[in-house]
Amino acid sequence: MIIIGADQGGFLLKQELTAHLKQRGIEFEDIGIHTPESRDYPDIAEPLCRAVAEGKYEKGILVCGTGIGMSMAANKVHGIRAAVCGDCFSARFTRLHNDANVLCLGGRVVGPGLAADILDLFLDTPFEGGRHQRRVDKMMQLENR
Repeated sequence: MIIIGADQGGFLLKQELTAHLKQRGIEFEDIGIHTPESRDYPDIAEPLCRAVAEGKYEKGILVCGTGIGMSMAANKVHGIRAAVCGDCFSARFTRLHNDANVLCLGGRVVGPGLAADILDLFLDTPFEGGRHQRRVDKMMQLENR
């Protein structure tokens, strides 16, 4: 199961993505926002990322205006590897090589069709492991220094 959330900059794209997830039959929890009122992105990113880091959800999706603010906030949570993706290549390789567990998208940057393709690649691409595991382990050790 995955978890998804957005601030006002990502509200409309999140609505498109939740419809796409329903169409694919993927279970998810939508933690909001549910109306386009203003909301600070760290207030969405933190609980979503804590839930992913604690293992309550396999992956998380965060949407703001650019994806950048959400990714910066997300990566402050221990155990999170969040990536902003605006293309399919990046979405595929952040899973293959980085084992990213949170996808960040920009609602003012990426259209709904491309965002759905990016989301599908992020959800469907497994981590390659091997030499990449050593690199991910080193990256995660940075949190403990």
